[in-house]
Amino acid sequence: MAQQNGLNPKAYVELEKGESYPPYIPAQENIAEFTFKAVGLGVVFGIIFGAANAYLGLRAGLTISTSIPVAVMAVAVFRLLAKGGIKSTILETNIAQTTGSASSSVASGIIFTLPALFMWGLAPDLLQMTILAMCGGLLGILFMIPLRKFLIEKEHGKLPYPEGTACAEVLVANEVGGSKAKYIFWGMGVAALFKTLTSWLKVIPDHATLKIPFIKKASVGIDLSAALFGVGYILGPRIAAIMVGGGLLSALIIIPAIAYWGDARTVPLFPETTNLIKDMSAGQIWTRYVRYIGAGAVAMAGIITLIRSIPVMIESFKVGAKHIGDGATSVLRTSNDLPLKVVAIGVTAIILVLTFVPSAFGSIGGIETRLLAALCVALFSFFFVTVASRIVGLVGVTSNPTSGMTIAALLGTATIFLAMGWTDNAGKAGTLIVGCVVAIAASISGDTSQDLKSGYLLGATPKRQQMAELLGVLTSATFVCLAVLLLAETFGFGSKELPAPQATLMKLVIDGVLDQNLPWTLVAIGAGIAILCELVKIPSLPFAVGVYLPVSTMTPIFIGGLIRHYFEKKTKDPEQLDERRERGVLLGSGFVGGEGLLGVGIAAVAFIQSKKPDGIGSGWAGSEMLAMLAGAIGFALLVTWFFRLIKKA
Repeated sequence: MAQQNGLNPKAYVELEKGESYPPYIPAQENIAEFTFKAVGLGVVFGIIFGAANAYLGLRAGLTISTSIPVAVMAVAVFRLLAKGGIKSTILETNIAQTTGSASSSVASGIIFTLPALFMWGLAPDLLQMTILAMCGGLLGILFMIPLRKFLIEKEHGKLPYPEGTACAEVLVANEVGGSKAKYIFWGMGVAALFKTLTSWLKVIPDHATLKIPFIKKASVGIDLSAALFGVGYILGPRIAAIMVGGGLLSALIIIPAIAYWGDARTVPLFPETTNLIKDMSAGQIWTRYVRYIGAGAVAMAGIITLIRSIPVMIESFKVGAKHIGDGATSVLRTSNDLPLKVVAIGVTAIILVLTFVPSAFGSIGGIETRLLAALCVALFSFFFVTVASRIVGLVGVTSNPTSGMTIAALLGTATIFLAMGWTDNAGKAGTLIVGCVVAIAASISGDTSQDLKSGYLLGATPKRQQMAELLGVLTSATFVCLAVLLLAETFGFGSKELPAPQATLMKLVIDGVLDQNLPWTLVAIGAGIAILCELVKIPSLPFAVGVYLPVSTMTPIFIGGLIRHYFEKKTKDPEQLDERRERGVLLGSGFVGGEGLLGVGIAAVAFIQSKKPDGIGSGWAGSEMLAMLAGAIGFALLVTWFFRLIKKA
């Protein structure tokens, strides 16, 4: 293999018409890729990280992408093996991370939905949970196969897929070594240290909030996250600005508007049933009302995205159909996907399993009922796989609004079930199960997209990556579900230790529709926001994501985008600009990897100890202003270090 100095500069920019991206490993070269040691290592890491992520999600309502942490761990293990004379290739390392990262998406879908069944007293068993996890994971991967050529190849440069690009940078930096590698690992070390100070030792807080004077309950927060800052630099200023715009709309306009309007109310406004609006904090208003608005915005933006994607999907299926029955040599190795007949057979098999295996849907009706539910699963999964793949192309897996898409699927399914009169507990459980499978499919399609982006940049074989993803789901599903059952038995869901916030929200949505008391006005407001964005030529999807997620998540992304904007405007020498851009992407990739690795480590310790580390800095609790000041200073030092290191180029 010809030695290269790193990814081609075209990895970060949109290609000219008729131009093709030259991958790190040329398509004409065949090196070891889908090997036993690569797949085996990925399976082991997938089991470990999947279980740890399940605890983190049930505790905090979010999960982290494990692609880069798994890649880093695979690099470390393969280096140890190399000392013993067992050499490995960069494509083997890529297969290991592709296999291992699938588990985090399975965990996301499970923990965002199924705990609601425990809250209804309809606890599923291990067999049912495993079937649902496998069906959702396989659907997400299968539906992504015919879309890869266009979302990953044709949209190259338009959809940056930040974590996929970062993962490729990590692997290439390890392969090349020298000066390029140090920026990755410097970034990882600094981000890991910062994460240790904020989330492990808790010397400084991981969040700061500034209340805005003269506007009722208006505040702007920032998550002091190196990873989100790095993602912002990788994304660039335009998308970062649109996303923070959506977040600011929620924080500075929608929340104060609800607060002013609610001052005169003397009864709680559903979905809140206890507190008056005037007695609620900004965070409570966001949780109880703005999330519905954001869900409506994401759902409408998703529909708009789907409509615009129809020509792309039709073209994709035409190309795929053209190659049905072709041999593997009919296309370049780097463009060789699993054939469409595998997709068709797999999707049909999943629908049949959900229909004819009674344990899949539990106590829900007969075959006709289960068939309708299975068709809802296939329909919503196909829709949200397309939407999720584009969302993560813009904002990354960590900010993928899986819960928003799940809410939209639940709304559609619950409306159908309401029309059929299935409003009892069995109907509620069936609705939630549809949402569970769709959530897993949407989540894993985002992870698959990022992995395929890494493979595209590296020169991997898509077919082998898709096989690795399928294997990762099949091997990790049971262990993730076991972890969830263990946590349910130990702590119970909805408890202080494991509040399961996302699943609680899903339960509220289903109860609202089937009991006919959902706040449709809030959902409609969100849909109207998405439509208005399109009318004024603002991309609705990133803006809707900003509305749905807390503004504190968007703020560090925006700061990262601003720094990239500064260098792109101030640097006149094109060669120096390329060097600075690449150095920033390498450092940002290291930030994402370092924080992700530490986040998984914290989750693993919490899972083993059944509690979060208390940290030596817990005394900050009585000094909130000093704590936030310390956190802001720490984050400012982190950004300054990043800025100065890029400026040296």
